[in-house]
Amino acid sequence: MKAILITKDDDKYEAKLTEVDEQDLPEGDVKIKVDYSTLNYKDGLAITGASPVVRKFPMIPGIDVAGVVEESSHADYKAGDKVVLNGWGVGEVHWGGLAEKIRLNGDWLVPLPEKFSAKQAMAIGTAGYTAMLCVMALEDQGVTPDKGDILVTGAVGGVGSVAVSLLAKLGYRVVASTGRPEEEDYLKSLGTAEIINRAELSEKGRPLGKEQWAGAVDTVGSHTLANVCAGIKYGGAVAACGLAQGFDLPATVMPFILRGVILNGVDSVMCPKEKRLKAWARLAKDLDMSHIDLITKEITLEEAIPTAKSLLEGKVKGRVVVNVNA
Repeated sequence: MKAILITKDDDKYEAKLTEVDEQDLPEGDVKIKVDYSTLNYKDGLAITGASPVVRKFPMIPGIDVAGVVEESSHADYKAGDKVVLNGWGVGEVHWGGLAEKIRLNGDWLVPLPEKFSAKQAMAIGTAGYTAMLCVMALEDQGVTPDKGDILVTGAVGGVGSVAVSLLAKLGYRVVASTGRPEEEDYLKSLGTAEIINRAELSEKGRPLGKEQWAGAVDTVGSHTLANVCAGIKYGGAVAACGLAQGFDLPATVMPFILRGVILNGVDSVMCPKEKRLKAWARLAKDLDMSHIDLITKEITLEEAIPTAKSLLEGKVKGRVVVNVNA
C-alpha cells in the first residue's frame, strides 16, 4: 500500500512517500480502507520534524481518517461500515491515516454521520471537530450570543475557519484575529463581522485590558492567549486549543480573580467517545455546508510533504484534505 513513512536513523529524520506491506500494519480489531485523510498543524509538525510529535519510529502520520471498514472483530463495526477517526495518538504512537489502509482499535472510531461524505468529514476533520468542542465549551460556560462579541484567533487556519463559520451561524458576532489581512474577503465570507491584526495581541501586554469580548476561541497560545484573557468581559470564557505561537502562557491571575474569567482547555485527542459523538452530531446540525468548499483544498499523498512545510509557514488557509488514493 502507498503511505507516507517517517523514519529516524541516528540524527537523520525523513518523511517520504513509499510502499509499505499491509502485513506490517499495527495490531487492532478494525482494518479500514482509507478514502481521505487530512493535514493538520500536528501533521505538519510530524512530517517536517519541527517538533517531537512522533514518539515511535517508523511512523505513518495522519491524525484523521475517513473510510470504510474492511475487516472487523469489534462488536460495533462490520465490513462496509463508514467510519471517522480523530486523534487517540494515531500518527504519533500508532500508524496513522496518510496511507491507503489503517488498522486500529475500534473503540477509537465513530460512525460517519449520514449528512457527510468521507471527503466532507475530512474537510471538517480534527480541526473542525475541535472547533465544535470549543463552541460547546463556551456554551457550557453560559457564553450566549447576547453576551457580546466572540474573538477567534488564528482565524484563517483550520480550527479558526470552522470556528468562525459555526459561531456566525449560531448568531454570535465574530471578531477574527489574523496576520493575513489579504484574507479579509475569505473571513467575511465565513461570517466574520470584524477583523483585527494579530499584532495587537501577539506581544507582551497589560495584566488586565479593556473588556472587549464575551468569549474567545484561541488557537495560538503564548502572549496571544494572555492578552485574550486580559480582554475578556466579566464572567466570560476562553476556549484554548492551540499553540501556534507557543506553549507558554505569560499571564497573570488578574482576569480570573477580578473578572471571573474562565480559561477552558479543549482537548480533541483523548476526548471521551460520548462527547465526540455529540460534537459530530452538532457539526451535522450547525455547520454551514456551503462553507465546506470555501475552506477546503484537496491534495494527493505525494503533495502532502511539501504542503506540510507550507502549513507551518502559515501559507495555507482553511482545511487540507488528502485523497490517499489519487
